[in-house]
Amino acid sequence: MAGIIAVSLAVLCYSLVSERFKDSMLTPPMIFAFFGMVIGAGGFGLLHVDLSNHGIHLLAEITLILVLFSDAARIDLRLLLKDHNLPLRMLIIGLPLTIALGTAIAMMMPFGFTWVEAALLASVLAPTDAALGQSVISNSRVPVRIRQTLNAESGLNDGLAVPFVFCLAMMMPGHGEGTNGLDHAGFAAKQILLGPLVGIIVGWLSGRLMETSAEKGWMVEAFEGPAVLAAAGLAYGLATAIGGNGFIAAFSAGLLFGFAVMRRCKFILEFAESEGQLLTLLSFLVFGAVMLPMHIDQITWPMFFYALLSLTIIRMVPIALSLLGTGVSLPTTLFLGWFGPRGLASILFGLIVLDEIGTPQASTILTITVLTVSLSILAHGLTAAPLAQRFGDIADEQGECPENEPVSEMATRGGFVDRI
Repeated sequence: MAGIIAVSLAVLCYSLVSERFKDSMLTPPMIFAFFGMVIGAGGFGLLHVDLSNHGIHLLAEITLILVLFSDAARIDLRLLLKDHNLPLRMLIIGLPLTIALGTAIAMMMPFGFTWVEAALLASVLAPTDAALGQSVISNSRVPVRIRQTLNAESGLNDGLAVPFVFCLAMMMPGHGEGTNGLDHAGFAAKQILLGPLVGIIVGWLSGRLMETSAEKGWMVEAFEGPAVLAAAGLAYGLATAIGGNGFIAAFSAGLLFGFAVMRRCKFILEFAESEGQLLTLLSFLVFGAVMLPMHIDQITWPMFFYALLSLTIIRMVPIALSLLGTGVSLPTTLFLGWFGPRGLASILFGLIVLDEIGTPQASTILTITVLTVSLSILAHGLTAAPLAQRFGDIADEQGECPENEPVSEMATRGGFVDRI
């Protein structure tokens, strides 16, 4: 009961002063992760959470489903393909290169990883989280094109990383015992093919049905939010029932849902946005209360070094390569490379996938993930506001340049980017 009171009080107190923290260096993930440490087993012991508990895994799965669906749904595929070449390059070229470089470096570290284990670590750490650098996304001094680049990338790269994470996890020793290579290949094919297929069908049909129902006046406004959540859950459930990957289905459904109802997307997603925000804060609180204390004693210097590389070289070099030929300046390349914070997706992958494998190497991967996210919460939270301001000054000095080119408006986590 003390834990429930403490968590409820924390959410209430932060909500009351959230506007004051909007552009500060103290981000919501930083505050709630720290609060989790204070009330968790490593602090006052008010909150006792067992990561093996089914309820925690259910919370993580629901959060990941909503995040994948809502992040994908707010991206207008038409506009993305039309005049947002920077995030497309970072996703199509930068993300695979990040996984490849992360895998190569993990293989060279004294972790004793096989290539599967090294690739799984790299894939878990590849997705970025805009929430850790919200001051960048919301700072009007940063050119709209750059803000939307980071926003679109973070909205899509977690979903694109899902097939890598779950297929590699299935290939880990101790996961799927008694199956041969052919069985693994067949299972992976079903996961990758059936998941998107179900997601596309559910996302398109639910989107068109909601659009038609709203136009005819059949749908009560208050039920549009619950309908969005139901569409996400339906895609996940149907895909899982026929052997596909439910998370891939949720992401695919979000893409097609947003495509089908883009005229009303901002309004429809407000419900999912508010509920998703609460689940996100609770995930960071659990991270600080349970995951960090559980793994802090297992951290070694090689792990610390890899975490630093993951936030710098492993991220920044692939992003720089993906932006070659775009005409953006070196400061912009460094800015986009640095603001690739690791957060919610990596935490959820750890809770859902790695904790269930139960091998020593999986534990090592989870420890490195926890360390990397912890460093990212601190480093990107503290640098977001000042570096955004500095980059805005540089962009102003450059005048007419690729960074300042006008681009079409796309929805962000906090609404529409040029209204922030």
